[in-house]
Amino acid sequence: MSKERAPLFPAGTAFVAGGSGGIGSAISLALAEAGSNVVLTYNKNRARAEDVVGQIRALGREASAVQLTLEDTDAVKSAVDAAAGNDGGLHTVIYAVGPFVHLKFMSKVEPAQLKEYLLGDTMACYNLVHAAIPHLRATHGSLVAITTTATARWANQDGLSAIPKSAVNSLLRGIAREEGRFGIRANMVALGIIEAGMFTKTIEEGYIDERYLKAMAQNVPLQRLGTAEEVADATVFLASSRAGYTTGQVLYVDGGYPL
Repeated sequence: MSKERAPLFPAGTAFVAGGSGGIGSAISLALAEAGSNVVLTYNKNRARAEDVVGQIRALGREASAVQLTLEDTDAVKSAVDAAAGNDGGLHTVIYAVGPFVHLKFMSKVEPAQLKEYLLGDTMACYNLVHAAIPHLRATHGSLVAITTTATARWANQDGLSAIPKSAVNSLLRGIAREEGRFGIRANMVALGIIEAGMFTKTIEEGYIDERYLKAMAQNVPLQRLGTAEEVADATVFLASSRAGYTTGQVLYVDGGYPL
């Protein structure tokens, strides 16, 4: 007789930083579909955040949205502590945030701009991770950061993404190594070109046109771009009990771009 499998998530809450964005909202909904309550954060788009909360509640799960600037250390701690106060505690923390990336060759990036991106991404992730560790120790919980495949294969003019996200990868690996003894797992989902989130703004800003998109699709083995739902599926897997013996790993959702 086969052993009954544990539920994907225990009772409690998942905290999704950036849960109102194109990718973050898909992750939030997928977590709810997998049986988790969700607290999601937003920066400016309150209407979008409230819409996602409504969709989660329609699935029969509890949800709330919190306006949050992740560079504010004290505010991040307060938001995470509050989420952990819900019934069952905090079992999952997702970092699905990053500043809009201006595509530039590194020779054109001024030191002050790189510093801004490092603070706006790497330090933002650290604030979240630092606040979450005590609560995830209590639940033997999971961290997942959304990063970029450009850390594995350099993409020209994408340094403002690849350099901060490389630091995020190192941070999550460090947490996986140091916090595994307390039952915490930490993993990353590295994205190629996904038709959601910053992708839309990149087109609006004129960095990407149809010719570029066609070339990118032809440059990966699967010959197409990815979807937010595919990112969400990978993220939920790594956060869930199905990946209970997986930590410190990068799961590439990029169509095979580094090959």
